Parts: sequence; C-alpha cells; structure tokens
Amino acid sequence: MAPVQPDPGPDHDDIRAGVRRVCRDFPDAYWRACDTEHRFPTEFYAAMAEGGWIGIAIPEEHGGGGRGIAEAAVVLEEVAASGAAMNGCSAIHLSIFGMNPVVRHGTDEQRQRYLPRVASGELHVAFGVTEPDAGSDTTAITTRARRDGDRYLVRGRKVWTTKASLSQKVLLLVRTTPVEEVARRTDGLTLLLADLQRPEVTITPISKLGRNAVVSCEVVYEDLPVAVADRIGEEGDGFRLLLDGLNPERILLAAEALGTGRVALRRAVAYANERVVFGRPIGQNQGLAFPLAEAHMRLSAAALAVADAAGRYDDGRPCGEQANTAKWLAAEAGFFAADRAVQTLGGFGYATEYDVERYWREARLLRLAPVSQELVCSYVAEHVLGLPRSY
Repeated sequence: MAPVQPDPGPDHDDIRAGVRRVCRDFPDAYWRACDTEHRFPTEFYAAMAEGGWIGIAIPEEHGGGGRGIAEAAVVLEEVAASGAAMNGCSAIHLSIFGMNPVVRHGTDEQRQRYLPRVASGELHVAFGVTEPDAGSDTTAITTRARRDGDRYLVRGRKVWTTKASLSQKVLLLVRTTPVEEVARRTDGLTLLLADLQRPEVTITPISKLGRNAVVSCEVVYEDLPVAVADRIGEEGDGFRLLLDGLNPERILLAAEALGTGRVALRRAVAYANERVVFGRPIGQNQGLAFPLAEAHMRLSAAALAVADAAGRYDDGRPCGEQANTAKWLAAEAGFFAADRAVQTLGGFGYATEYDVERYWREARLLRLAPVSQELVCSYVAEHVLGLPRSY
C-alpha cells in the first residue's frame, strides 16, 4: 500500500528498489535505538555511501551519479518510508544536496577537492545559516567575516547547525560588509567553506523533541580563519547563492515528509486490521477507517505536487510556486498521517516500541523546517496571488 505515484522517470522504480534493499538491513529497532541513544546511524550512512546513493546528485565527473533532484527526492522518500523517517534522511540529506552551491558556483579546484569525498561518504559537511536572532530573516545575520590578507576571520554564533559535531567542514553564510554600508540588506553576504573541528570553534548540541540520532548544534566562531580560496562565488554574492538552493531544498524535504507519512500510515493500517475490539477489527469502524483513507489521499496528492516541482526544477523551469506548494502539502499530509497513526494505535501509539510516536515527532518538524508553513503561505499570497507583502 502506497500513495498514488506519478508516472516514474525511466529508472525511478529501480532507484526505489535499490534504496529499499539497503534499508532492509536497518529495521525500526535500529532507528529506535539510534534515536533513544542520540547515536548517529554510522552503519546506515556507510551502506548508503557504498551503494552510491549519497552521491546521486553530484556530477559524474566528481564521483557522483549525475542525477537530478527528482532522483534525489526518490531516494530520500524511500529512506523515510523504510521506517528511518527523519533520522535516516537527515543523516544523508546534506551529503546528497548540501554541496549544491559548490557544484553550481564553486571553482574547478573546489569541486575536485571536495565533491568526490562527499560522494564517497568520507567528508561530512554542515550548513551554517540560522542565528539566534536571524531565522527566516536571513539578512539579519550578524556573524562577521573580516578580511585579513589571504584569509577571513569569522566571528559570530549560529544555531540549528545539523551534524556540526561530526562534520569536518561547514558551508557558512557570513556578513563581509556591514549592513549599514550596503544598498540592500541582501548585499554584503558571503558563503565560505570553513573547517569546523578547530579550537576557534565551540560546538554545543541542542536538546530537542525528535530526530535525535542526528545532532543539531549551536556553534560559536571566535576568529576562525578561512582561506579566501575557500570562498564560494564572489564576495557579497552569498545571498544569491543561498536563494539558488531554496527550491530544491524544499522539494527534498517534501519528499522526506511523504516517506514519513507513508510509513506511519502503513503501520496504522496494519494495526487497524489486526487489533480486534468488541469482536471485530478496529479498522472496520468508520471513525478509524475514514481518517486513514483521508491520510492516503492527502499523501497521494502531495506526491503529485512533489514530482511536478522536481521535474520543473530539473528541466530548468521556474518552480518557486510548485516547490513551496509541494513542501506545504507534503508537510501537512505527512503530519496528518503520523497523527492519525498515533490515534489509531491508541495507548500503544504513545509507546516507543510501536514507533509511530517517533514518526509523529519527526513529521512535526517538517511543518517548521526548512521554512514554516506560514511563510510558504506568505510566499504564495505575494508571489502567486499578487497580494500585498505582509512583512
């Protein structure tokens, strides 16, 4: 049982089957333990790297699969649907797509030096954008990079930097020109590829509700040196490079929401068929059956939106409306399915051994990240419907 899928690409079914083969070796008990113990899924990460899935969207000439966002979305959806949910997806997401700025805007030397190591799974790279006082308002960041000869010195604080404690490098958005000296707030921002495990860097894990196998961190930089040669693109061009990756990021997170919803619904349907109360399966009761049917339909509709957005991006067509719509629909559908799964299992839905509470915690995240549902609505209202900007 799976939501209605759009017509697959020429080998999307093969990709799904290949990812499922890897994921079979990592059952719910594995992910339950990783989440409970706050332990990175090293074995899973290595298996996905060995299978070539981590490098699927990295160009072939740099050791990757050379495929598009549509194929990367298929990989992440199937990982989530295996029961890995966001713990599994977040372990590999940044490796699959986080280096997109280097792929699209890096120098040949940067691509040759870093991309093969990411594709092979050797190099973990984090992404540092969000700050305590700069979430969705990216231009409000205060982390500063001061030019000092052939290097920058970075000082500031980032939060919600995923995998910071185990990554060797971080793609870091910094301000190189003070905001009061630029014509537009989006000017004067620069993207650097910095070393992370250094004495100038202090990393502190953030305690959080779910997705605990993959750490999120506060990171403090105190005059961290970064070579000018490790700047991505031109100085002051960082905001444009960041925008370039927003649509594909939303598409991929939407695929992860789909997969999480799929596994939650699968568990709920199985329980509803097996659990007998008052002499009949509880799934015979419309009060339980109809919400599960609705969850299936929501996931099917969202899957079509994700496929449409991914296809548009890979074809080079505008896809801002489609990417944001896919993210909103998939996040809502995934959480609805997870919430109904908890309700279907009743008291056992609250027990860790049945796993649906883990799916629920992880599906909830996707209504917040990488952009909140409210800001997606704001985007559609302004850029699609032509309504006045609300902020």
